[in-house]
Amino acid sequence: MITVAEAKQHLRVMHALEDPLIQLYLDAAIRHVEQYLGDDLPDPMPEAIQCAILLLTGDLYVNRERQSDRPIHENTAYQLLLAPYKSMAVL
Repeated sequence: MITVAEAKQHLRVMHALEDPLIQLYLDAAIRHVEQYLGDDLPDPMPEAIQCAILLLTGDLYVNRERQSDRPIHENTAYQLLLAPYKSMAVL
């Protein structure tokens, strides 16, 4: 599992002031990836999934005050990293 320390390294955050906020974004990113993939995250977690979680955590951190009047663009790197692991079960 990805730690706050790893997320902070990715975000280039050198202080502990925002650790709770970063943990919140990291938890949200992990849950979103689980839902996107349609399954629990594998253990050990492939590097591509770790990268996607860090990308999403970074996006949540950097764009925390994004307003709805700004265009929102999909991150194709995120989708490309997760595509091989997405469950395609038919319901």
